[in-house]
Amino acid sequence: MRFGGVLGLVGWVSSLACALLAGDALWAADSAAQLAPATRPNIVLILSDDQAWTDYGFMHHPHIRTPNLDRLAASSAVFPRGHVPTALCRPSLATLVTGRYAHQHLITGNDPSPMLADPGSARYAELRHRLIEKLDRWDTLPKVLTRLGYRSFQSGKWWEGSYQRGGFSHGMTRGFPEPNGRHGDAGLVIGREGISPILQFIDQAIDDQKPFFVWYAPFLPHTPHNPPEDLLRRYRSEVPSTHVAKYFAMCEWFDTTCGALLDGLQQRGVADQTIVVYLADNGWIQDPDSAKFGPRSKQSPYEGGVRQPIMIRWPNVIRPGSHEPLISSIDIFPTLLSALGADAPGDLPGLDLLPMLRDGLPLKRDAIFGEAFAHDVADLDRPEESLLFRWVIEGNWKLILTYDGQLGRYAEVHDRSDPRPQLYDLQSDPHERTNLARSQPQVVAKLAKKIAGWWDVGERRTVEE
Repeated sequence: MRFGGVLGLVGWVSSLACALLAGDALWAADSAAQLAPATRPNIVLILSDDQAWTDYGFMHHPHIRTPNLDRLAASSAVFPRGHVPTALCRPSLATLVTGRYAHQHLITGNDPSPMLADPGSARYAELRHRLIEKLDRWDTLPKVLTRLGYRSFQSGKWWEGSYQRGGFSHGMTRGFPEPNGRHGDAGLVIGREGISPILQFIDQAIDDQKPFFVWYAPFLPHTPHNPPEDLLRRYRSEVPSTHVAKYFAMCEWFDTTCGALLDGLQQRGVADQTIVVYLADNGWIQDPDSAKFGPRSKQSPYEGGVRQPIMIRWPNVIRPGSHEPLISSIDIFPTLLSALGADAPGDLPGLDLLPMLRDGLPLKRDAIFGEAFAHDVADLDRPEESLLFRWVIEGNWKLILTYDGQLGRYAEVHDRSDPRPQLYDLQSDPHERTNLARSQPQVVAKLAKKIAGWWDVGERRTVEE
């Protein structure tokens, strides 16, 4: 059984709009003026770990309570139809820090395939290091911010060795070899054991009169699902599955930590000088019969895996409200650089959202794209060897194409028994239950052509157009 059901965005948009009308007079015409370098805003990036797009109070979930993120939504530009291109932790985070798709930054999976070498061998350790080295070729967001005079702090999920490797000036993750070293080691305690390291970093940056960047990517609501008992008790009385109750409680626990961080900014008097960006790395649908995730969520190309509401709060510059255009996490990198008055690399695939959010200009894009790869990287230099699906959304149409990449572990997660194209009308069918490809061949052909023009993978696809 799945909890939550189809969500009605119209009601949410209306309720949010009512809350915002009273604040319209605060937005002067000159709010679009670019800030001088000496007054560049701080940046806080909040990243949930394994949470579905449905699982928030502000998205009208019937059970999950997220009062702090609801408060953030009410003061942010919110994109209910935000997406991540890849529904797996490591490549999704690498996209955020580089501003590029997984097939570009080449960190397409969480680990090198065990088929390449024994996981306990020196050869496998070398492969893991080579995968981390993929990050070195890119001008990461922390590297750019350092050149602009920022202090930066990494906490929580981080796969690419030590925090220094990503360009952070400060951080918690030390890199290999460490317990849990593959994805965060010492940094993984953040949130679950409070956020005092972040607040101490912010205090020091304020004392030194330095703008700061915080990467807050706690291991929440990620498994293990071991929430505080007081939270779990409430959900046990609301849903029949203990596994679902634990996951719901984990979402609220994560929300509580977000509240502590947002309150910390307010208490230090820097909330109005700080851009807060929120999203999750990928989706999660809780299996009611086990501690695992269910089908069509994490690792998949379906909305349960890739759709993520994205929030951007910049007080007195970006007006709060709901925005219908499709956006992607690849847009966050160029948007933040634009907010700082910094030039972005010319080959970034994402768009600067500020002309729309700050100046009211239309977003110059009609489609977003994504890709699903195997959890294990079959070839560290050829991403198509692990390619399983590609997708495009244009308007309300979503097309998913299937490919013949090597599955490796977690093969049961990816159903390729029917390799035909999948076409869904996301307005009437947001959970992708009815494949309309046979009845809409012209739409399939049009969108398949868009996918081919986005990234040419030759003959990797398993079926004809």
